[in-house]
Amino acid sequence: MRYLFIVIFSCFTATFWAQDTRLANQYYNTGEYEKAAELYGQLFENSKNNTYYFNRYINCLLSLQEFDECEKAIKKQLKKRPKDIDLYVTFGNMYERMQDETKANEQYNLAIDKLYASRPVITQLGNAFISLAKYDFAILTYEKGSKLIDKEESFSYNLGDLYNRSGNKEKMIFYYLKSIAERPERMATIQAMLQRSLEKEDLEILQNQLYASAQENPNILEFSELLEWVFIQKNDYKRALRQSKALDKRLGENGMRVYNLGQIASNAGDYPTAIEAFEYLLEEKDKNSPFYFEAKREKLANKRKLITSNYSYTLEDILDLEKEYKEFIDKMGLNTQSAFLAIELARLKAEYLNNIPGAISLLDSLISFEGMNKYILANAKLYLGDYYLMSDNIWEATLLYSQIDKDFREDFLGEKARFKNALLSYYNGDFEWAQAQFDILKASTSKLISNDAIDRSVFILDNLGTDSIAKPLMMYAETELLLLQNKYDAALAKLDSIKTNFGAHSLKDDILYLEANIYKKRKQFDKCILAYNEIITLHSEEIRCDNSIFELAELYENILNEPTKAMELYEKLFIEFSNSTYAVEARKRFRKLRGDDVQ
Repeated sequence: MRYLFIVIFSCFTATFWAQDTRLANQYYNTGEYEKAAELYGQLFENSKNNTYYFNRYINCLLSLQEFDECEKAIKKQLKKRPKDIDLYVTFGNMYERMQDETKANEQYNLAIDKLYASRPVITQLGNAFISLAKYDFAILTYEKGSKLIDKEESFSYNLGDLYNRSGNKEKMIFYYLKSIAERPERMATIQAMLQRSLEKEDLEILQNQLYASAQENPNILEFSELLEWVFIQKNDYKRALRQSKALDKRLGENGMRVYNLGQIASNAGDYPTAIEAFEYLLEEKDKNSPFYFEAKREKLANKRKLITSNYSYTLEDILDLEKEYKEFIDKMGLNTQSAFLAIELARLKAEYLNNIPGAISLLDSLISFEGMNKYILANAKLYLGDYYLMSDNIWEATLLYSQIDKDFREDFLGEKARFKNALLSYYNGDFEWAQAQFDILKASTSKLISNDAIDRSVFILDNLGTDSIAKPLMMYAETELLLLQNKYDAALAKLDSIKTNFGAHSLKDDILYLEANIYKKRKQFDKCILAYNEIITLHSEEIRCDNSIFELAELYENILNEPTKAMELYEKLFIEFSNSTYAVEARKRFRKLRGDDVQ
């Protein structure tokens, strides 16, 4: 019975305390500090050692400005627990509330003076200062604490965090690197902290400190990994690759690190570094490596991008690349694994060597394979449809587009096929049906298709007149098909015919735009610039103006290497044509050319 009574009494007491705690918290949260102070005071007296009740009690007294009572309570607690030196911080906070900064700092310094070699005590005092945003005193606490326990790295993570809060990036980096040296498993956390905290100009500080740390601790591989990350942040992919290859060899990895870096470099447009990364995998890894085939494919794809991205390639460059594609496909065999390579080779033949029959033959062979992935098959059919269109085989083209539309009705590929079929109708002069399809595709889930559909619909609406003057638009659509078929002389002749016979038609800016595109494909950049500038100057209200500004800016940036002129045009575009679909991209490119850190 006695034990039963004790259990019942204990349960009753616990329930009573829980109710009082909830009530005290409710008063505290609603700002009724007098009622809350009375309850917290009672709860603390009954619990004896519960610092939560004590701290809440003190906060209530401070809010009520009952400083005499607050001082008595703190002194009484200090007498009971002299080793709880964080009480001096509480004391200092009281003086700060009383606007006596001198006495407040005396108490803060007294807390640090009384600090002793106990990790929990050091941490508790540091947290007490942090809770009051007294970061300088918290730094002094952890720096002294490191000396007291004779282990400099013990509080390096805390110090890194504090110097981060106080804005001292150099010391923040120093202590974060010390923390990695002590506990390498913190690497991911610290890297995330650095990514959030560092500006572009701070990366040089991190790089220099990493070199020093790596020399001091050559066995800590995390410093090499962090150095690789720094180079990536600085868009210095070549030096990042050097670190990546060294780590791959040192750790005996399977090449994933180097492969990922190659893709990062490729996405950033650094094709030479991407090629070097993939060549490393082909040379250093076994043919059974999980990345061997993908490395070969990526190497070829990046060589193609490098050759075709700057308009300075020669026929020999394309023929050499074609030969490399063919040799690898012959070695692998034409199968489901080499399908993407075959599609890329077909594109090379059709779009750069004007070998349409060769491209069609290759893709015809590819789509006849059993067990081909349906998405690869659909992509092959899309390109095959394009090449049939380029060779004037309209029926085969529309048949292939319609098959993809049917098989991928709710998919991006289906929308792309529908757009191509609508374009085909446009080329044939069936403008009303084509416009109806473009209007439906305005709601496409693909922003690119949606924007193109809007442009086409508006273009037809603006230029389709009565039956008696529909001829200019028909001739213009035929010119676009000629351009698609790489028949540049015939296209230019047709444009001249439109200008001669329909000089007053609203297609003037569109004709100039097509001429500019032809000149660009022929690498006649002087004529191309003149045509774009004529649109920008004389047809600033027409729909081709923003396209022309963007494409001329691209020409200056990527081909003519005149970044200042490119920046001027990008700025003009996002300021004067803020509603353009190119405005966001123009702003991003402007900032990149200016040297901003653009993600």
